Amino acid sequence: MADISAISQLRLVAIPRLAAGGRWRVEAMRSLSEPQLLWFTRGQGRITIAGVTRGYGPNNAIFIPPGTMHGFEVGQHVFGTAVFFGRDTDLTLPQKTHHLRIRENSGQVELNLILDAIGREQVSDKPAHDRATRHYLGLLSVWLERQIAAQPPEDLPHPESARKLAARFTQVVERDFRNGIGVAECAAALGVTPTHLTRVCRTTTGRSAKAILSERVIFEARRMLLETKIPVQEVAQSLGFTSPAYFTRAFQHHTGKTPSDFRKSA
Repeated sequence: MADISAISQLRLVAIPRLAAGGRWRVEAMRSLSEPQLLWFTRGQGRITIAGVTRGYGPNNAIFIPPGTMHGFEVGQHVFGTAVFFGRDTDLTLPQKTHHLRIRENSGQVELNLILDAIGREQVSDKPAHDRATRHYLGLLSVWLERQIAAQPPEDLPHPESARKLAARFTQVVERDFRNGIGVAECAAALGVTPTHLTRVCRTTTGRSAKAILSERVIFEARRMLLETKIPVQEVAQSLGFTSPAYFTRAFQHHTGKTPSDFRKSA
């Protein structure tokens, strides 16, 4: 069972709130150091995980392991809950991504009840609310395991070779994006040409390889500018930019603001 410190890291967030602080928070490519579950109850959109884009709709549960690059659209009619399990969770959770389309009403109701109970216990001051939260989290992990076992083989939208290359590309990006790596270096590490890599990325995500790499770098820059007091020059250096001026131009191109102005406005 998870200890109290792990329970304190658990967060349940309404999916519309994820977009409230700026659409880049959910749409841009990023990776988290904790597992998460996205439960969509209404609306539809597109989600990109490990270099593959597909649609999501009502009653879709998407589990994303830590360290997996992803981003998704949130329109005004999309509702649901995002569960962030925290870095220190010791729950038995899947080791890879799963996109579950929950067609049985009983499965939908069961998950809604579990999430409601977790949310209720988190804000409760009743005795043993932490222990109750741990038990409901255990039920959530069981629900995931059973739903994964019951899912039919997924009808994936792209050839296996393209999906594998796109996934490997996102792994290289996640590993090296702070080192100033470019698309040519990524392609060389993968044993393909930059042209082929870009063609595959456009096929699987609708984005170029350069756009995916740039989004990941700029998302991290935004995060550092908002969540830390690290000087802009050091942010640029930590992300592999050859000079603060080059970082400023790249950041302004993507956001419309200089790094300093972005930090001040936030």
